[in-house]
Amino acid sequence: MALALSVGGLAVVMLGADLLVTSAIELARRSGVSESVIGLTIVAVGTSLPELATSMIAAYRKQADIAFGNILGSNIYNVLGILGVTALVEPMAIPADIADSDVWIMVAATLLLLVFATTGRRICRLEGVGFLALYGGYIGWMAVG
Repeated sequence: MALALSVGGLAVVMLGADLLVTSAIELARRSGVSESVIGLTIVAVGTSLPELATSMIAAYRKQADIAFGNILGSNIYNVLGILGVTALVEPMAIPADIADSDVWIMVAATLLLLVFATTGRRICRLEGVGFLALYGGYIGWMAVG
């Protein structure tokens, strides 16, 4: 039964991922927004909602190790695991707009996280607000650019 549920769950996830990507590409084409922007915003937020829910519940339950580990683990896995497997299946070019700016923004956000995580060994509400404000600024910058 567990194997059947696992296979069924995997099939539903694959179907959902296909629908998400297909819909995002269609949305980008119809609205005149680049596929990169759609991928960096709508698709990224949609695929990160499980991590957000898990981290919020862990933080609410005062299990900071789970929340922080989930966030870092997810990002490390996405960059190394998902990107690696995807490149094995089909080598891909990195869009110039992502290579020129978005990668560096991700590096800067990671460095900022390291600073926040090592000062006082906790990320306080003000720093959380700072991250949200920076993300809002990033989304605004992408919307105008």
